Amino acid sequence: MEVEFAGLKLLAAPGVVMVPRPATERLVAAAADRIGGEAVRVADAGTGAGAIAVALAVRAPSAHVCATDVSEDAVELTRENARRHGVADRVTAVVGDLLEPIEGPLDLVVANLPYLPDSLAGTPEYAEYDAEPRDAIFAPGSGLAPYLRLLDQAEERLRDAGGLLIQYHRRVLEASRERIPALRARLYAESRIGASTLGS
Repeated sequence: MEVEFAGLKLLAAPGVVMVPRPATERLVAAAADRIGGEAVRVADAGTGAGAIAVALAVRAPSAHVCATDVSEDAVELTRENARRHGVADRVTAVVGDLLEPIEGPLDLVVANLPYLPDSLAGTPEYAEYDAEPRDAIFAPGSGLAPYLRLLDQAEERLRDAGGLLIQYHRRVLEASRERIPALRARLYAESRIGASTLGS
């Protein structure tokens, strides 16, 4: 199927990778604003259909985007979407976990990773995700593990002036490399508040 995302017609594969949502367009816009016209190396971790990577490459013509996903189907879909929009020379899609397959320093890391506790899967509140791959939405325990691993990796891989942009509960959260510990603490705090709310 084909979906529209950030003004682009992208191929999607429902049930195989998560269908891009309009809320994620704000992440692309924030990343493009940060990049401006600079020639930078960007990582899109957990790329799915490649919506973020491709839309960002279109909006930031001097950026090179390294897109990763543990799913081979997702990587192939990302490559096809990059070809469709003429940015295959600046979107490199590879199979791997988060930042592990990317070599060299990075200027920016972007991600929309699973963050909902797996205990919420199948509940009426999240029924809109029933047709999506479960591991694209939900993660074990508090749900934070994928983002915490990404933050650890980003601290090591980002240049001193680099930054991180993530989508969390449909909000865009941003941190410079030196502020990643503060972002980690914020995620911990919000997950505890959410857990106590669910338990009340």
